[in-house]
Amino acid sequence: MSAPEFSRLERIDTIGEGEREVRIAATAAERAALAARFGLKSVDRLDGVFRLKRDAAGIVARGRVTADLVQSCVVTEEALPVSVDEPVALRFVAEDAPEGDEIELDEDALDTMGFDGAAIDLGEAAAETMALALDPFPRGPNAAAVLKQAGVVSEEEVRPLNAFAGLKAQLEKRQGS
Repeated sequence: MSAPEFSRLERIDTIGEGEREVRIAATAAERAALAARFGLKSVDRLDGVFRLKRDAAGIVARGRVTADLVQSCVVTEEALPVSVDEPVALRFVAEDAPEGDEIELDEDALDTMGFDGAAIDLGEAAAETMALALDPFPRGPNAAAVLKQAGVVSEEEVRPLNAFAGLKAQLEKRQGS
């Protein structure tokens, strides 16, 4: 597996007992590589602020990922500027940690990411958070008109095509008379 485009390793031995804040920002080259990876026109900014703290199960990272980027409309391919501002709540768990019993997740359960036991990758965490926040099928303001012109009907315009399509309406009409 190749190294992530945006990697900011934080060594575990630098994380003390108290909470510590770490700020990261992607360089122009990293942003260009991330745009290619995620099929974006561009990533103009990607920043993360994380508060790191040890707990019994690993390293907890809470914070925020912000980004400015440009997606393509899935219909017209026009540029769609997007801003991302996502909270982060992760638990980094050593990949070689022994698997225990199943645990019950509560509402404060954190998403987990594995790490090699020596360092956690906050850059990859920020990149994945950004990607998950994106609309997978972005549509621009002209998409509906282009689809209509191509003969694609919206869900509201679809009429049932089977033999029973009007049966419910006819039954209601008979019951009302």
